[in-house]
Amino acid sequence: MPAFTTNQWVVVFLVLVLGWLLGLISRSGGAKWRRAYEAERDARVEEQRNHAAALEDANARIAELERARPTKVLATDPVVPTTTADTLDLRRDDLGLIQGIGPVGAADLNEQGIYRYSDLTGMSAEDEAALEDHIGADHGYIAQARWREQARLLDEGKFDEHRAKFG
Repeated sequence: MPAFTTNQWVVVFLVLVLGWLLGLISRSGGAKWRRAYEAERDARVEEQRNHAAALEDANARIAELERARPTKVLATDPVVPTTTADTLDLRRDDLGLIQGIGPVGAADLNEQGIYRYSDLTGMSAEDEAALEDHIGADHGYIAQARWREQARLLDEGKFDEHRAKFG
């Protein structure tokens, strides 16, 4: 190992002292940055608390409004034909014969209180629109598939004519 002279030791010592002094001068002021970090952290915690409280208030308001909401009858409620003691007929027609209904559609119509061909021919435009909404069909589907015309033919017993026209 080479031997250092006294002058070289002095220079090494001065370089170390000079580096130490430069480090102290250029120090970023740790306490100042620590205080800024803590203030920002506290502000963030407070913001989260305020957000949680606002969310809780909003949910409470939603629950209050839902309790106070009036119930109203929608147009998608089941279509129920009016029957009296004179018109009560417990027989059911095979609505599945109508093209565009099928067996599953016939069951859906039965759930809506439609059992006869005459129930379909006697529907109003509003009943037709409500039924289309309920079964998930496009607006105007019943008219396009000509359910009323088919129901009229089948109600009159013209099965061959129905089969020839729609089969």
